[in-house]
Amino acid sequence: MKGVLFDLDGVIADTSVYHFQAWRKLIKNHFNLELPDELEKQTKGVNRSDSLKAILNFLAISVSKEQFNEMTNEKNNIFRNLLANLTPANILPGINELISSFKKNNVRLCLASASLNGPFILEKLQLTDAFDAIADPSKVAAGKPAPDIFIAAAEAINLKPQDCVGIEDSIAGITAINKSGALSVGVGSKKDLKDAKVLFPKTAALNYKQIETAWKKFSLEK
Repeated sequence: MKGVLFDLDGVIADTSVYHFQAWRKLIKNHFNLELPDELEKQTKGVNRSDSLKAILNFLAISVSKEQFNEMTNEKNNIFRNLLANLTPANILPGINELISSFKKNNVRLCLASASLNGPFILEKLQLTDAFDAIADPSKVAAGKPAPDIFIAAAEAINLKPQDCVGIEDSIAGITAINKSGALSVGVGSKKDLKDAKVLFPKTAALNYKQIETAWKKFSLEK
């Protein structure tokens, strides 16, 4: 195990909840409509443009390209305002310890988030220095569930995806990791993340030794 490719929202910090809050506020402002809870799964782990497409398709609403771009920018502004008070206290349980274990074992770390706000969020969490690189989602051809961001993340730390573990909490993210060739480690329920090669119920349960054991088995099966 040479590298770990981290998702951000819902894995490092629970900022995913702020994304859907921002979408709800945006849709309320523009169309005076409410988004149902079940729509959150369709936007979780997905980039901004694809999330808005899914929401507009669900609502059966068409907008111009110009309005679409304005709405994605407005959503991002709402989201960043919600993050104003983010601090290291918002890092999810077990993540600091997991990162320390990886670093002690000379495992390279890269952020593989669909969010363009990744660097901003890591800075707020005071975790920037813990990562060897941050993959730029604006420079990949397709967002999750395509594997592009995980392939780019592995390249950013001079590795192949097959040499890496990817950690995700979304269906789209697990699909992307599996397509990239990395070992998928899921955080969440078996019902949602049934395709994860290794599954932990919550971040506090993430364990270096268990991931390393799964990696050894994975590498032998390749």
